[in-house]
Amino acid sequence: MPSSPPVAVVTGANSGIGKVTAAALLRKGFHVIATARSKERGEAAVADFRRDVPDGRVDLVLCDLSNLASVRAAARDIAAKVDRIDVLVNNAGGIIGERRVTKEGLEETLGGNHLGPFVLTRALMPLLERAAGDAGEARIVNVASAAHRRVRDMNWDDLSFARPGAYDSMAAYGQSKLANILFTRELARRLEGKRITANCLHPGVVRTRFGETGGPLLRFGIALVRPFFIDEVKGADTSIWLATDPSLRGKSGGYYAKRKLARTTRAAESDGGARRLWDLSEKLAGDEPAAAAATGV
Repeated sequence: MPSSPPVAVVTGANSGIGKVTAAALLRKGFHVIATARSKERGEAAVADFRRDVPDGRVDLVLCDLSNLASVRAAARDIAAKVDRIDVLVNNAGGIIGERRVTKEGLEETLGGNHLGPFVLTRALMPLLERAAGDAGEARIVNVASAAHRRVRDMNWDDLSFARPGAYDSMAAYGQSKLANILFTRELARRLEGKRITANCLHPGVVRTRFGETGGPLLRFGIALVRPFFIDEVKGADTSIWLATDPSLRGKSGGYYAKRKLARTTRAAESDGGARRLWDLSEKLAGDEPAAAAATGV
């Protein structure tokens, strides 16, 4: 067993369920690497963590998941701070009201919600493998959503909704959440025998900053139903459980809601779709870091 505290990386740890997840892992004795896109918001969250868990160890790493250069820089920063990762929680995600594209030319919702976490996970794989060797298991937790049900399948012929009139913010978000599930499925398959598990979850409809970057109609709709949303503590519960509960040791490839295996769509259960998305993601990511490529994942 490692003599130093276990290490957890939580993306989007400056607010919402990511912040609750990071705080809970701190209280459980993890050294937490909290990522945030905004330096100001990230530093404010870290100040809160240090006030609420004064004996905890937390570091901030800036990471914009829609920018692969930022993702790779964040992976290097994390590797400079720790020599292993016991838990990776790919929590950060969002919805965009108007169509935008990343520097790689990919629609930004899919870029930030799927491709960024895909690249980050692969870049951090050597550190996860080291933890699996030391502690016997490492875990990857991907925050997906029941919103994957809004789409029948990945929009394979037009992933970026580039065709005139094709863009719809909720369809783009649903596609990105379907991608989270397919990524988890294929990742779990590739990690068989490596003592690293990968699971994903639906957190529930949570009262967070979600939708702030959406269009006026989306913001209005969310404002109307926000009083019926669950709070951030309830929303983070399944993420924390997947990251830490001993009963999940060795269990991989699942999609959970309220701590139970949940049903998904036919598209989300497609092994062929999962492999196709993986191959496409590798191409979209371009120059993969040698350390990640060497792991075979």
